[in-house]
Amino acid sequence: MTRPVSPATTQDDVRRHNLSRLLRHLHVEGATSRADLTAMTGLNRSTVKALTEDLVSMSLLRETAPVGRGGAGRPSITVEPEPDGVYVLALDVGVEHMTAVRIGVGGVVLDRRELQQSVSDYSVKRTLTRLVRLARQLFEGAPKGGVCLGIGVGVCGVVSAEDGLVRFAPNLGWVDVPLRDLLAERLGTSLPIDLGNDGDLGAVAENLRGVARGVLDLVYVSGEVGIGGGILLDGRPLRGTGGYAGEIGHMCVDPRGRLCRCGRRGCWETEISDQAVLLSTGAPAGSSLTDVLQAHAAGARWTQAGMRRVGRFLGLGVGNLVNVFNPELIVFGGAVRHIYTDTEPYVREALETSLRAPAEQVRLEVAGLGDDSVAVGAAELGFARLLDDPVGTLSRLGAPALVRA
Repeated sequence: MTRPVSPATTQDDVRRHNLSRLLRHLHVEGATSRADLTAMTGLNRSTVKALTEDLVSMSLLRETAPVGRGGAGRPSITVEPEPDGVYVLALDVGVEHMTAVRIGVGGVVLDRRELQQSVSDYSVKRTLTRLVRLARQLFEGAPKGGVCLGIGVGVCGVVSAEDGLVRFAPNLGWVDVPLRDLLAERLGTSLPIDLGNDGDLGAVAENLRGVARGVLDLVYVSGEVGIGGGILLDGRPLRGTGGYAGEIGHMCVDPRGRLCRCGRRGCWETEISDQAVLLSTGAPAGSSLTDVLQAHAAGARWTQAGMRRVGRFLGLGVGNLVNVFNPELIVFGGAVRHIYTDTEPYVREALETSLRAPAEQVRLEVAGLGDDSVAVGAAELGFARLLDDPVGTLSRLGAPALVRA
């Protein structure tokens, strides 16, 4: 027999649901008038007023001067996210870079630290030392009274989100690294730590706040030494049985091609990554991707054939993605966005070899969030609990007291 639910419990559940609904809308859409919130939710004005005041008291929102006029002829208060009150620490672990970003409610980047890594210097111990140093710098710079919701981490590899394992990151040389537990131990924190694949997180971020807002079917392509991707179909991330879908960098484009770090030959990333650009162009020793792209833009003859090769392979892979997924949009992030920009004519020429119907429907764009796509996506892992239950999440963290690692 089902036990009756008390009216008080029901009212509290309804309130929590409505708080979540309002906060989620403002977190994604930004500043909105109370009048528009009333129309959007179907709640009465007094209820919306009480709910927004509750969220303001939690340091999640702030109210600004009235703008326009409400439905009854009164000026309507504008409500917007309060980014300085509650934040997530987002970490982006790449092959040649490592980034730490403090991101507030509403997706606002509040502080940022980045360092470059040398090739082959990816031991777990050294990586943890760098991550902890960057994280502590951001914690120390956070305002007194700010509440950290947790830590979101994007990794360039196959990630098991449930247990916090990096199952396989060939370009880092990692296999079954318990990154979540190691980070928690080194930081000495009980804050939630969430891991995700960098491509998946980049796709989510661009869909939420970047060039792919409102797009239901998209593929995000990104990387440096390696290439990863994230795929959204009908607005939902494609995860796969074990959560490992999207390893598009290991799509074979040349069975007799270069040896990949995964152990196979001819993977897409061996032909379109920054290292592939250096190899294809025969760049002088010590050159960087930026050096080659600048030389190519200036018309250097030694770059021409190699960049044409890279662009054609980039277009070949894009054509495969178009044929398989029929996306509305393909977004290029990370170093790939610079490579695409520099080789766009060759990419589009190669794309013409794909099926005509889906090729006519797809758009190609560079990431709107630039270098921060993965970090912004990682932050959303930390915001998810808050958006589901603002009251419960902050209570568990001991808010409004300062919570730091």
